[in-house]
Amino acid sequence: MQLNFEKCILYMYTILMADKNHIRIDTKSAAPAYRQIVDQLRVLIVDGRLPAGRPLPPVRALALELGVHFNTVAEAYRTLAQEGLLDISHGRRARVADRSAAQSATQTRKSAASFRKRLREMIAEFQAKGFSPRQIARELRGASGGI
Repeated sequence: MQLNFEKCILYMYTILMADKNHIRIDTKSAAPAYRQIVDQLRVLIVDGRLPAGRPLPPVRALALELGVHFNTVAEAYRTLAQEGLLDISHGRRARVADRSAAQSATQTRKSAASFRKRLREMIAEFQAKGFSPRQIARELRGASGGI
């Protein structure tokens, strides 16, 4: 009897992430693979497509699915855990954190500072690619749903 591990891993990934929630790595992007994983998972979590308590694929399984080294996925999971979006512990699968609990004032300040830093980096990256401040502002308004 021959086992087909590729289909098994794909099946597990599909069940855990749901068809509409696939993560894609753009090899032509200037952003490193771990950052692409972080950004895409963050969107899925914040949008509620990955609800609190949902287990994520094991590090090695997701790495195999995406064609990256397992340390790349592990770094992405650690980054999201530091942001409070994932609960991870040794020997257990990463799960989406329950964010319904109120954040402390210190956590809120740290989150705001981190957001400003990432936003400045992103704006600089797009300006370096030739986007004007007006184009960037338009994209930000569109991405925020006109808030």
